Amino acid sequence: MVDLPSARGDLSGAVISALRKPPGSAALPDDGSLRGCDPYGDDLQLALTLCYELHYRGFDEVDDGWEWDPGLLRFRAALEGAYLGALREDVAEPGTVDDLLAELQLEPIDGTGVSYFLKDEGKLWHLREFAAQRSLYHLKEADPQLWVIPRLTGAAKAGMAAVEYDEFGAGRAERVHARLFADLMEDLELDSSYGHYLDAGAPQMHAVINLMSLFGLHRAHRGALVGHFAWVEITSSPGSRRLAQAMERLGAGPAAVHFYAEHVEADAVHEQLVRREVVAGLLRDEPALAPDVAFGIAATGWVEDRMEEHLFNSWQAGRSSLRTPL
Repeated sequence: MVDLPSARGDLSGAVISALRKPPGSAALPDDGSLRGCDPYGDDLQLALTLCYELHYRGFDEVDDGWEWDPGLLRFRAALEGAYLGALREDVAEPGTVDDLLAELQLEPIDGTGVSYFLKDEGKLWHLREFAAQRSLYHLKEADPQLWVIPRLTGAAKAGMAAVEYDEFGAGRAERVHARLFADLMEDLELDSSYGHYLDAGAPQMHAVINLMSLFGLHRAHRGALVGHFAWVEITSSPGSRRLAQAMERLGAGPAAVHFYAEHVEADAVHEQLVRREVVAGLLRDEPALAPDVAFGIAATGWVEDRMEEHLFNSWQAGRSSLRTPL
């Protein structure tokens, strides 16, 4: 289990303080405590991560009863409202699903982004920081998306289950993608323990993983979760190819190369399944969800872009992107 991280402010501090007590015995802030807070900031995002992690593996010495504590759920809803409200303002007119999917499939001739940087000129310390940040998701890869399966029917359900089956190793524990990422981390001489870098992760990375949990935990956001998953699978294969090349160039080790090489082939297949079965199947069954799917695609791109910007700004300034350097 994961140790509780250090607080970033009043919001995360209140959640941490509560989780150290028996469920229901601690007073949590009211909605007014969120006035003036940064919805993308370290304090709110960590507070959300703390609430969501209770639905995954939990925290060491925290009572499992907190997972469905009414007071904590009320506070979590206020945090979610602030985060979701900011996203809806920043991604106000995402466009149509077809246009967004077509745009995701375009590979620019002179591409920019973290995967290009790592492939061509990044150093080993950049790769290690990148892996430490992304471990907040990859050590529970595909878990947040699994929640949507009971909320789908027909082709969308079958397609989603097929992709998730691959993500979980097709029945082989050693091929579970979270296990493969742990192997990558060990090649890079990083601690592969689940949640080890939770305290070091940037707020931008917390925003990435919190978006998945927010969409996954709410049936009302099933369309947005499908849109999010489409963004992940469509962009994964070409990005993974570049990251595999980065691992090879810098001598990161066979397991590090294998993780991304595995995703080049697997996610090329997954892309087809997601577009033709999951997205198309959902919109055949529930055409009114098209705006939600579009929002999910655009919101995922928004938070991922912010994360890339944070990495670039940190590295170009010669400083660590992590709250506590490796």
